[in-house]
Amino acid sequence: MQRLDKAILATHPGFSRSRIEGLVKAGFVTVNGALAGKTGMKVSDDDEIEVEVPSPVPAVPQPENIPLSIVYEDADIIVVDKAPGMVVHPAPGHFTGTLVNALLHHCPDLGGIGGVARPGIVHRLDQDTSGLIVAAKTQTAMDGLQKAFASHCAVEKIYVAICHGRPGLDSGRIENMIGRHPVDRKRMAIVEGRGKRAVTNWRVLGANGPVCAVECRIETGRTHQIRVHMASLGCPVAGDKIYGKSALDKRLEPVPARQMLHARRLVLYHPARNEKMVFEAPVPDDMLAYCGEFL
Repeated sequence: MQRLDKAILATHPGFSRSRIEGLVKAGFVTVNGALAGKTGMKVSDDDEIEVEVPSPVPAVPQPENIPLSIVYEDADIIVVDKAPGMVVHPAPGHFTGTLVNALLHHCPDLGGIGGVARPGIVHRLDQDTSGLIVAAKTQTAMDGLQKAFASHCAVEKIYVAICHGRPGLDSGRIENMIGRHPVDRKRMAIVEGRGKRAVTNWRVLGANGPVCAVECRIETGRTHQIRVHMASLGCPVAGDKIYGKSALDKRLEPVPARQMLHARRLVLYHPARNEKMVFEAPVPDDMLAYCGEFL
């Protein structure tokens, strides 16, 4: 028996231990067909270990002339209503066509702000989540916005979601810890002791047959937070291919083509003028089709 990381080093001598740990955490390593839980797990000579090496991400994203729905822009910041399907920054499998590529074309001086790989990016939205996202156009703005988002009190983020079923109450507050799923490293989960604090305040806006419209005000911004929290209530976001229920999706008309989640309202203080700013993005038509009268 030996540690998994040592077994991988034997077949991939060019890998560092941090590289191996990153691959395991990202879900690129399996042992006998199951995702590896941690680098220190014990494996035997008979175990079948598979390592998927993702394609490298180009060090410097390139500008691309991609249309953007710009809600607000000045010399310091730009606020965009991101379309569903657009990835925020380059990553394995998505080297082009991202919000970063579009921003680099629209803002030629953006390169290097906050780092060359994700210039201007302060926070993220999942690929299939639509709505408001702010980017910094100067390093001063980047520093100020990063501090504000990290504080979890100087920024207000409100989302709307179409969810299956309906919670037992009309509103509530979820506070727990969210971290990587102990088995499926591509998922997040409610965990104890080893995650990060996650807080979602939710209220039902109205119901229409098998689905309801829910408003979620998040005090923290953890990966997949709303999707995990709504699923924990037994009301997964419609169209969510990771935490949802495909059988329920297939019963809807139309069948959702993506997760029905939209960042509708963003409130922040301008990083240069310290002026309170409120932005809103209309709910997309694909979500209005289910509960339009409540949105």
